[in-house]
Amino acid sequence: MKPLITPLDPGLYLVATPIGNARDITLRALDVLASADVIAAEDTRTTRKLLEIHGISLGDRKLIAYHDHSGQAGRDGIMKLIGQGKSVAYASEAGSPLVADPGFALARDAAQDGGFVTALPGATAAITALSLSGLPSDRFCFAGFAPSAKGARQKWLTELLAIPATLIIYESPKRINRLLAELCSTEAKSRSAAVCRELTKKFEEIRRGTVQELSDQIADMTLKGEIALVLGQAEAGEEEVDLEQMLGNALKDMTMKDAVAMVTQATGLPRRKVYQAALAMERDA
Repeated sequence: MKPLITPLDPGLYLVATPIGNARDITLRALDVLASADVIAAEDTRTTRKLLEIHGISLGDRKLIAYHDHSGQAGRDGIMKLIGQGKSVAYASEAGSPLVADPGFALARDAAQDGGFVTALPGATAAITALSLSGLPSDRFCFAGFAPSAKGARQKWLTELLAIPATLIIYESPKRINRLLAELCSTEAKSRSAAVCRELTKKFEEIRRGTVQELSDQIADMTLKGEIALVLGQAEAGEEEVDLEQMLGNALKDMTMKDAVAMVTQATGLPRRKVYQAALAMERDA
């Protein structure tokens, strides 16, 4: 079926693109990509290939780059085009725009400027991974990528693990072993989890088990492809908060005051109890 070329109102169209299989794109997305006056893309090479696969000709239309490094100047250029009465389709690199994606600032500015902004639903790795994980999907939290710095990552994990929901984390194949090892040093090591890799592609792989089991399985493996880690929540009454371990991890990179504040917030325990535990650990040390 050929895309329909129809006039579009001036504004910003957020177009979800396939996360792997090129046919995982909606008919409406193809119509917009065929009709927009300008196409802005996180990666112009990938978008150009996607257009070729689906028989969409650029003709004399512009295909411009908009990514993490485009900054305010890039947004201003797109806003100028919209102000001139142009329809601009923003194509994410893979998945839904604004989900761990640089399109957030662009859509925010366009909306704040009073322009027309609409989103076309489509593929996203987070929801695909959740569907395949075998874990509860009635309440979930998408956390994006973990921070790179050790101290920031430990604080991030401590706060995240306190959320009573299934957690979805994006990670690179180079860092997944480190992330699982860090989770194994917390109460989360016995939680159910799934490592989802190469979603919708030829070598799609879903590994399920406890965090400890998954860490052991892939400890010596070199994985390829983007990864989504889906982590189940602690069973009620099954896991006690290991206060000493949490404080120990936090105190490696924080002052006692900051460590106590972070652990208090993450666990919901009385600050006095956490502070006394930290003092006891300091005396023992």
